[in-house]
Amino acid sequence: MTGYVIRRVVWGIALLIIVCALTFLLFRIIPTGNPAVLRAGRDPQPQLIKEIERVLGLDKSLPTQFWDYIKGVFLHFNFGYSYYSQQSVLSLIRERLPATLSLTLGAAVVWMVAGLSIGIISALKRRTFWDRASMGTALVLISAPEFWLGLLALLLFSNDIGKLHLFPGAGSYVGLTADPLKWFTSLIMPWCVLAAGSAAVFARLMRGSMIETMDEDYIRTARAKGLPERRVIRQGVRSSINPIVTLLALEVGVLLGGAVLIEYVFNIPGVGLLAYHSIVQSDFEVIQGTVLLASMFIIIANIAADIGYAYLDPRVRYS
Repeated sequence: MTGYVIRRVVWGIALLIIVCALTFLLFRIIPTGNPAVLRAGRDPQPQLIKEIERVLGLDKSLPTQFWDYIKGVFLHFNFGYSYYSQQSVLSLIRERLPATLSLTLGAAVVWMVAGLSIGIISALKRRTFWDRASMGTALVLISAPEFWLGLLALLLFSNDIGKLHLFPGAGSYVGLTADPLKWFTSLIMPWCVLAAGSAAVFARLMRGSMIETMDEDYIRTARAKGLPERRVIRQGVRSSINPIVTLLALEVGVLLGGAVLIEYVFNIPGVGLLAYHSIVQSDFEVIQGTVLLASMFIIIANIAADIGYAYLDPRVRYS
């Protein structure tokens, strides 16, 4: 098991290096303008541009620039500097990361609790009104774009422009340490909107996996031996959850991608909104930093999912 974890960690680091290489080359192959000119401001003098190129290392060869960037990222955690804010990319990400973590982790809790619960109940009560209603709602939520759900939630439930005036509207995010109650209420709608599509996918997948598992011979044998139904269901859930763990790792990337839209719709000052503004402003150093951060989260989630197989399903073992 330890050897497997070490191999997965080493492969994860290799993937991060590949992502660094691809983003680094992409932003230098595409003709987007000289970064030194972007940093020099309006009507810069040629001497100033050359000096900025020297300071940024842009006068070096492309392999040397890439090597310096890799060393800065993995040895010194230096992701470069923003051309527009004149701040380090790491400081910009550090300022906005708590908001994104609050959004994505809260949405993950909502989608797992709602998705698994609805999927299990639908499987146990299949072909009933509850089953048809929940699966029909799940299909609608899977099909609905997140930005549309966010705007609809604001129009219906927000205090400023909504009809029901239940929750704070866009731009009302407050940090957890500043005011925990306002932090919680300001994220209720973003959590539900971001988790809606993923919870619907989880519910449908869990229902199908649970139905298949509950028809297995060992489940019928357990019931025939008089095992309490609660323990039978628990065993069925444990055996059915492997596909969910796989999807959980993949859904981390979906959450991070959806966070860009949700943070924009609800005006949450997170990494997603930072990435959006960086794309609009062609601030490539910040884009590289946010892409690398998202890749790191996805790789970590996949490693955790692979390791979790052995603990969730006793049939799975790693040599």
